[in-house]
Amino acid sequence: MNAHIAKAGLQVDAALARFIDHDVLPPLGMAPEAFWAGFSALTERLAPVNRALLAKRDALQTQIDAWHTERKGKAIDPAEYRAFLSEIGYLVPEPAPFTIGTQNVDREIALMAGPQLVVPVLNDRFVLNAANARWGSLYDAWYGTDALDAPAALPGGYDQARGAAVIKAGRAFLDTALPLAGMSWADWDGAGTPPLADPAAFIAAKPGGMLFAHNGLHIELVIDPAHPVGQTDKAGLADIVLESALTAIVDLEDSIAAVDAEDKLLAYRNWLGLMRGDLVASFQKGGKTMTRALDGDREWPLADGTTLTLPGRSVLFVRNVGHLMTNPAILLADGSEIPEGIMDAAITSAIGMHDLKRLGALTNSRAGSIYIVKPKMHGPEEAAFTNDLFAAVEDLLGLARNTVKVGVMDEERRTSANLGACIAAVKDRICFINTGFLDRTGDEIHTSMQAGPMIRKGAMKASGWIAAYEKRNVCIGLADGLSGRAQIGKGMWAAPDMMHDMMAQKIAHPRTGANTAWVPSPTAATLHAMHYHAVDVFAVQAQVRAETTPGLDALLAIPLAEGTNWSEAEVQEELDNNAQGLLGYVVRWIDHGVGCSKVPDINDVGLMEDRATLRISSQHIANWLLHGVCSEAQVMASLQRMAAKVDAQNAGDPLYEPMAGNWDTSYAFRAACDLVFKGTAQPSGYTEPLLHAWRAKKKAALAAG
Repeated sequence: MNAHIAKAGLQVDAALARFIDHDVLPPLGMAPEAFWAGFSALTERLAPVNRALLAKRDALQTQIDAWHTERKGKAIDPAEYRAFLSEIGYLVPEPAPFTIGTQNVDREIALMAGPQLVVPVLNDRFVLNAANARWGSLYDAWYGTDALDAPAALPGGYDQARGAAVIKAGRAFLDTALPLAGMSWADWDGAGTPPLADPAAFIAAKPGGMLFAHNGLHIELVIDPAHPVGQTDKAGLADIVLESALTAIVDLEDSIAAVDAEDKLLAYRNWLGLMRGDLVASFQKGGKTMTRALDGDREWPLADGTTLTLPGRSVLFVRNVGHLMTNPAILLADGSEIPEGIMDAAITSAIGMHDLKRLGALTNSRAGSIYIVKPKMHGPEEAAFTNDLFAAVEDLLGLARNTVKVGVMDEERRTSANLGACIAAVKDRICFINTGFLDRTGDEIHTSMQAGPMIRKGAMKASGWIAAYEKRNVCIGLADGLSGRAQIGKGMWAAPDMMHDMMAQKIAHPRTGANTAWVPSPTAATLHAMHYHAVDVFAVQAQVRAETTPGLDALLAIPLAEGTNWSEAEVQEELDNNAQGLLGYVVRWIDHGVGCSKVPDINDVGLMEDRATLRISSQHIANWLLHGVCSEAQVMASLQRMAAKVDAQNAGDPLYEPMAGNWDTSYAFRAACDLVFKGTAQPSGYTEPLLHAWRAKKKAALAAG
């Protein structure tokens, strides 16, 4: 690790200080001395507030634990429970009706409906792929996945039969999204402009292509009779290109492993490259060196002689870390580590100014905003703190108030129970609310840890509180005026290889009135975009406004396994499933610093795993241990048996370090054990403190050789 140097009372990692002083601030016309003085004053004022909010989390949890312990074995009366939560300040009064006042929000966020990607900032190639996922080939998405209901492509070059099935499916999609008058797209021979049933859907044409619009999204037809696909098509149609990922979240939180200044510096450098538009990634593929950069905008000549310019990239958010963690990259005057969320807010916003000042060749926000997603906030006080933090950053950087927008992750129980008050706390800068089933489930387990054993993990999705949670997020967001000003989002499809199932199930998200939902890849974004052609989300929102918002009792119903007697086989199955998923993720986090990846589950199905999935698995085992559903010996035996399975699943990785047999020397295995056996003591059940500590030990061991 680099030495720290003094900066206005702070001790800042030398490499990070050089990056800010030489790469970030000078192009903005900001003097480093003024920045550090202002930032030091900001942290001196806000770090104690941050600590006090975390102390309140702990105090509330202690009171909730005691309440459940005193009533163990008694049925929970909903009215009594609500009264208790109100008395201790966990629940706050609903705010008077209000409408958010957010201004200067890009169309992709406020006025359009479409997919959203989340991508780890530390992987430059993935980040560029996500930014460029604004446009995607529907033909490629169908040809290369199981989404198409047709036999898989044969190996060894282009499969004509598979291609014919793709073309047929493409015509069927066009018949639905862009119906023709008196004929099917299957009958169109490419002569002239297609006779659209709605002529207004036609936007422009140029040699090689035509542009249309439907439900606010663009569809491009690539006309190229010389193309291998176009040669087989009577209209010369070589591809259908869909406007796909309207927005993407560049993630500094759950999907990365960043534990020190070295990691944070790489994250900030990649974010700067995106905001300047000059990020480039080089990588090996098929024995060749490939280079990837950001795509330019797309231009179409209009009939009136003007040119239509369409953005070539997704509008990018940056997800900062939450309020919990600190980072050794910057030390405060008392020698303590800086709250990482405060550091992220200032530095990612300063980097975002490179876009606002148009210092690069490309533009992210045409509306002049910086978009920060703030995760893991617990209740309106913490949302208000974020509002104050962002205001202080704006003052530090000389930005107009509410230039920095906030996306609120509705993923903690105290937030979802007080969602209206949380939105009110940031009502002039909010641009996004999103449900996070995984973290929300982890918090559900931890908050009610002492109440009794929880139902099995797989049953959680069918529990009553989940339905109330998802519905309330949309209803409250619409009641507070988010439609037309902000995104209302839904969670991730976690199985990137199961696109057929995604197409069958994920259409449920736009049908709820959510104008975005998370997808795991650019290909998935293109496929999911079809759902927004099938559903007019803003029409659905008009219907949802008239519906009744589920009450708090449904939301606060604890998913206890009351009266359930599992068989030994069922208990073992649950333990093995949780242990395997936990180990498969942790071994990559600790040993390789990979915060999100496609990890084989116990049935060898690749699932996208991040810290939220880990939080559920570890908290669920801890809950069953606490209540005697299983023993420590059973859990340890399961962990050791599943370690061998995870080792076998990673046998093809030459850098992989086996856990089995190395119980005392494998940092990854020891971290996994801590997450389970110390699970009840972790703040809000979060995995970050233990993961960071063990990853730091691993990095030190690697550095020492």
